Amino acid sequence: MGAQISIEINDISAFVTSPQAQSLRTVAGAPRLSSAGGPLLRELHVVDETGERRTLQVPVERPLKLIINGRELVTLMTLGASPELLVLGYLRNQRIVGSVTEVESISVDSSAGRAVVLLRPADSTAAFSAQQPGSACGLGTVFGDWMMQDDAPVSLQNSTAPGWPARLSRSALLRMLEIAREHDAVHRTAGSVHGCALFQGADLLVSIEDVSRHNGLDTVTGWMLLHGVAGSDKTLFTTGRLTGEMVMKAAYNGVSIMVSRNGVTSMGYELAVKLKVVLFGRAAKGRYLCYTGLERFDADQ
Repeated sequence: MGAQISIEINDISAFVTSPQAQSLRTVAGAPRLSSAGGPLLRELHVVDETGERRTLQVPVERPLKLIINGRELVTLMTLGASPELLVLGYLRNQRIVGSVTEVESISVDSSAGRAVVLLRPADSTAAFSAQQPGSACGLGTVFGDWMMQDDAPVSLQNSTAPGWPARLSRSALLRMLEIAREHDAVHRTAGSVHGCALFQGADLLVSIEDVSRHNGLDTVTGWMLLHGVAGSDKTLFTTGRLTGEMVMKAAYNGVSIMVSRNGVTSMGYELAVKLKVVLFGRAAKGRYLCYTGLERFDADQ
């Protein structure tokens, strides 16, 4: 488990990796990544309901224009805590690339709001050429097309991977909720962000805060891809709601257990049943609802 985050403004981090995660090497053929960053918070002066003037902190939301092989694809709105991993995960989850070795480099200029991606020439895929420019925190274009196909969700199952489908114990779940609350420094200070974290059992691997739940999941995906981390024995925690696209993204990366502090949509539920993904919602302060996969939950009370 990573060290707890100080709530001193200058020490706040929105991207945290545990010692176990830090010891992992990047995979062979991994792309060159820049190391961009910027302020996470800014100060605003407001007036409350009593007329009193107050000073508070808000998250710094910034645009990040994604340019692939010289072509503008989309503008992501992000806190910018780990923009390179966000871009890498976005490319994977939108099926623009299938492997980390297809990406030659990702260079982010936070001041210009630009992420320049170079794909290796042989891997400029049809999925990339079919995309259209736009602005979004999670387009869902590819997954939206898949949802129209009756047999598509079944193809996402990774039943041959070691540890799939994973199990989760009650003690691990409760510990996970405690740890997740220790890594929400931006939210505790300023609110207005989502958190996402990847766990192995009750052990935290990586945690990210960003302005959207899709950004969080994409950033975790980018970290997994960069380090060759399989999702078959992992649990994904998010503060955002579990929609159909969130469930499909997790399953696409081999993760079969999802825990949310928020709720579950009907499509999220239906796809979780098809994909054999365990869903926990409304999980906070020792309480939770198990929507799917009860047979893989060890209620060791």
